[in-house]
Amino acid sequence: QIFKQKVLELGEKLLPAFNTPTGIPRGVINLGSGTSWSWGWASAGSSILAEFGTLHLEFVHLSQLSGNPVFTEKLNKMEKPHGLYPNFLSPVSGNWVQHHVSIGGLGDSFYEYLIKSFLMSDKTDEEAKKMYYSAMEAIETNLVQKSPGGLTYVAEWRGGILDHKMGHLACFSGGMIGIGAEDGPEGQKQHYLDLAAEITHTCHESYSRSATKLGPEAFRFDGGAEATATRLSDRYYILRPEVIESYMYMWRLTHDPKYREWGWEAVEALEQHCRVDAGFSGIRDVYASTVSHDNMQQSFFLSETLKYLYLLFSDDDLLSLEDWVFNTEAHPLPLLSCKGSLYINIYIYIYTHTL
Repeated sequence: QIFKQKVLELGEKLLPAFNTPTGIPRGVINLGSGTSWSWGWASAGSSILAEFGTLHLEFVHLSQLSGNPVFTEKLNKMEKPHGLYPNFLSPVSGNWVQHHVSIGGLGDSFYEYLIKSFLMSDKTDEEAKKMYYSAMEAIETNLVQKSPGGLTYVAEWRGGILDHKMGHLACFSGGMIGIGAEDGPEGQKQHYLDLAAEITHTCHESYSRSATKLGPEAFRFDGGAEATATRLSDRYYILRPEVIESYMYMWRLTHDPKYREWGWEAVEALEQHCRVDAGFSGIRDVYASTVSHDNMQQSFFLSETLKYLYLLFSDDDLLSLEDWVFNTEAHPLPLLSCKGSLYINIYIYIYTHTL
């Protein structure tokens, strides 16, 4: 009962962030005063695609409803450059502010939640399904590239110009594309599985090409570089989970033993280079044979990195993908078909107050 009470209180305290002309929430809210604002660094007071697009699973879990929030409905009706969703959107005008597109940082979990909303709804959320596969078609057409060495990667798009860079955060996409393969357009299942495997392979290469066998924050495919960081500012590893996340999904989907082998390589690298007396630490340069620790254990290391490793080496019926979806921080949420009676008031309240 205390958790039901607290989640309803939290829902009410979040509502002022949605009080914008578009219903798109601002990025930050003071829960005491109800004042909301956008991040200072966000272009022209924008809301961030990955932030406002990463609310749906949690609201559906609380509501046992499968309808999309009003802001997602608005997104689908907007004109999108080449079918792509830029990372910055004005919550006042509803217009895209910059034409920077990435499935890595700032954009990643928006796409993840489209396919997961469809799966979590017991495959009844047709709006989310349509948006996901339309976005995937645009991503393949405009962003997916093949390097001279044969590596498939997802570039970033800046106003029509490709930046041949892939961030560690974008490496979740192998798993995302994999879990979306089953329900794609007719005859496309194997294509999507192959694409998922190719991207996951590329992300593994970013690990295997470093001295520590851990991957950099971002790696490039230009100037002769392939799956390696060319800038000092991209050479760090902060215990991120995305590559291992894709290993786990691809193992569950294919049972190809290489995914467990790659996962074990990561375990050994973490033990050798990141374990310290108090836990695990990020490292400043994955290419240095003598590591320098950053003295930080990020919270996602426990909630995601170690959890995905555990699931990679567990039986498939432990948190089966047939019964559960993982939110963007790897917290398991049950499919609607598996739920008991939950409380619907929070979603109805939030939905009606943002119309």
